[in-house]
Amino acid sequence: MMAYAATAGEVNVAVPAAPGVLALQRALVWLVGASGAIVFIEPSPYEIVTLLATVAFFATGLRLRLVLMPLLLALVLLNVGYTISAIPLLDQSEVASWIATSWYMAVTVVFFAMVISEDTAARLDMLRRGLVVGAMIASLSAISGYFNLVPGGHDLLTLYERARGTFKDPNVLGAFLILPALFALQSVVSDKLAKAFRNTIAFGIMSLAILLAFSRAAWGGLILTSAFMLALMVLTSRTNAQRSRIIIMAIVAVVLGLALIAVLLSFDSVAEMFKQRASFDQSYDEGRFGRFGRHILGAEMALDLPFGIGPLQFHRFFPEDTHNSYLNAFMSGGWLSGVCYPALVFTTVIMGFRHIFVRVPWQRAYLAVFSAFVGTVGESFVIDTDHWRHFWMMLGAMWGMIAAAQAYKIKASDDASSA
Repeated sequence: MMAYAATAGEVNVAVPAAPGVLALQRALVWLVGASGAIVFIEPSPYEIVTLLATVAFFATGLRLRLVLMPLLLALVLLNVGYTISAIPLLDQSEVASWIATSWYMAVTVVFFAMVISEDTAARLDMLRRGLVVGAMIASLSAISGYFNLVPGGHDLLTLYERARGTFKDPNVLGAFLILPALFALQSVVSDKLAKAFRNTIAFGIMSLAILLAFSRAAWGGLILTSAFMLALMVLTSRTNAQRSRIIIMAIVAVVLGLALIAVLLSFDSVAEMFKQRASFDQSYDEGRFGRFGRHILGAEMALDLPFGIGPLQFHRFFPEDTHNSYLNAFMSGGWLSGVCYPALVFTTVIMGFRHIFVRVPWQRAYLAVFSAFVGTVGESFVIDTDHWRHFWMMLGAMWGMIAAAQAYKIKASDDASSA
């Protein structure tokens, strides 16, 4: 790993670092990606590794680019709003912990943005490799737990007869696996046979884990983000041969996926849970105080509460939590957070669309991260994603890639003018 890290990708740092430092930095990025799959305990390995990586990067050289200042400002204002609203509630340990976690997530966003903005191709590749390894660990744990393949694994690795693997919640497991699955799918449709075959197996395992998590959002997310990413790959392909292969392999992947689902549905327990979860008339979604009814009532409350009601207080007024990250920002942090959160998220989406066709060495990875990020942005309308570690990782990576793309375009323009 260290040997690969020392030579991988294109280096675009302002001041060339020693090979040993580069190797250490890239290995840490890999480790952060891999540890992101293990979050069923707190503090999780991901949080510890990310903290260590942050210290190591600052010790070995890390720059805050001017283009990242709006990101930093939005994150500070967002969390200032949360903190102000939480002041009367800080004697509650869970509220204090929630505020601390929110600030920590903001720090990780800036960290990933700064890290990915330099040595971009190599660090993205290491992050991709780490995420895929972590996803395989989480997926195999989830599958083995669901089918009771290890003693005691069913109770530890499932929740309500749904696979959760190394996560606390099956919904978060499914959401986390989408980005690594997209990375694997990219290899399936575009790499040479041996590598494509290995990633076909990896994609199948991750898809199976997502299915067994029985998360409707993750099911839809995998399908829609895969289709979106493949469409972008076709549009950005340089040759007709590449486009043809992507389309053909995508059709093959769909056929194999349907075959896998058909086999799994032959198991009565899987078929029963699938039928239950695939229904659109869930009791907690319907009625005045159902999921969508709460969204309307909560929005009406938010208009009259400039400082919100504070973090983790929504369930005191309604049967369940908001299950809408944009509404939760208003309720947890008042108008300040309620404006800053969607502004930050949708500004990132808009900038992301503007950089789809920028020809950079890391364009393929960019399309996967952007597709998964857009999927999570959409999912945030029906579930609370505001403390999902991988969401903030993707947000930071998006800003880092955009900053790097701007620097790359400037350098390319300067090289062309001097040629």
